[in-house]
Amino acid sequence: MARKPTKRTEFVLFDVFYEDGSQRSNRRVPGEALGGLDGDEPAQRIIEEQDREIAEKSGQIPLPIKSVRRAGTKEPEKAWKRR
Repeated sequence: MARKPTKRTEFVLFDVFYEDGSQRSNRRVPGEALGGLDGDEPAQRIIEEQDREIAEKSGQIPLPIKSVRRAGTKEPEKAWKRR
């Protein structure tokens, strides 16, 4: 008997630029969290949460994010407003 197809989770990749000048590429954000009226804004909260989890596990403090953009785009970096 054939298997039923499983739901595939699509991801969008982002390049993240930190205030200390470092960069992380290809950070994965679920595509279902993006779009609509907010566009890519929900990616900020998701990436910050990922950074907090990584920092907790490594015993370091999370770096403040300066800006973010979708991976592979040539558009200028979009600065996020600190809340």
